[in-house]
Amino acid sequence: MSSKISIGLLAMCLTWFTACHKPRSSNNTSQSSTTDTTLITRGPVPKDTTAADSAGKSTAVVPDAGEPMPEVKVNAVDFDYLTAKSKFSFKSAKQDFDNTNVNIRMKKDSIIWLSVTGVGLEVARGIITRDSIVFMDKIHRDYFVFNYEQLSKQYNFDLNFELLQSVIIGNMPFEMQEDGRFVKENDFYILKQLVDRLEVDNYIAEKNQKLSRLKATELPTQNTFTLDYEDFREVGAFLFPFMSHINLNVLSKDQKMLETTMRLKHSKVELVSQSPGFPFNVPSSYKRKR
Repeated sequence: MSSKISIGLLAMCLTWFTACHKPRSSNNTSQSSTTDTTLITRGPVPKDTTAADSAGKSTAVVPDAGEPMPEVKVNAVDFDYLTAKSKFSFKSAKQDFDNTNVNIRMKKDSIIWLSVTGVGLEVARGIITRDSIVFMDKIHRDYFVFNYEQLSKQYNFDLNFELLQSVIIGNMPFEMQEDGRFVKENDFYILKQLVDRLEVDNYIAEKNQKLSRLKATELPTQNTFTLDYEDFREVGAFLFPFMSHINLNVLSKDQKMLETTMRLKHSKVELVSQSPGFPFNVPSSYKRKR
């Protein structure tokens, strides 16, 4: 069972993807939790007053042609370190498990540390850095090592650390592009972006100015990734999503569409200024499986 959980958690990490995503600006420095770190994005004035959505319906562009683009504030979470107690569920054609206990620790822009527990014991541990992903199966006493280039080839997606971090904390994963534009649809401002091979729709809720949904479609494969955030709660000075639903549809090499669904549910999240520690050491007796 622990092996299945380890591979499932690895799959969780792999499904957060991007295509040739550029690194974030070095000017995006850490601030204290009491500081307003709202991200301000601005798009060019659109030429048309309507835009077609995926169903062929027209939606009003914000603003009307000839008016200046207003500043749309997207409230972002800023932190030095983060700790969370969570439950993770995963379902694919080959695997299905529900409500696995996971402890998460993060250092902004640097480390994501995971500990999987079952029946009061730690059964697996993982560490994700900007260069690699390593998981230990403590029951079977073996471990897995991956780099992003290997995983990108295996999963037909270009992967990086920045997007995974953004997905966990509920921030926009892609910075505003020069040709990005907003449309208004019901209670959402939708920021439409073209990021290399990805068509990205960011749904910004009008009521709380938080990213509530992200949909990315890869061209020309039409592989799709959808992420929905729910259950926003106050953590320090920020609104934080305590529930994330992920759906990934990927075309396999034999032209079959494979669906993977995941859910990450936090019971506790803390933003802290002191390092919680990231202990990770592979014993010499463990066997490398990859």
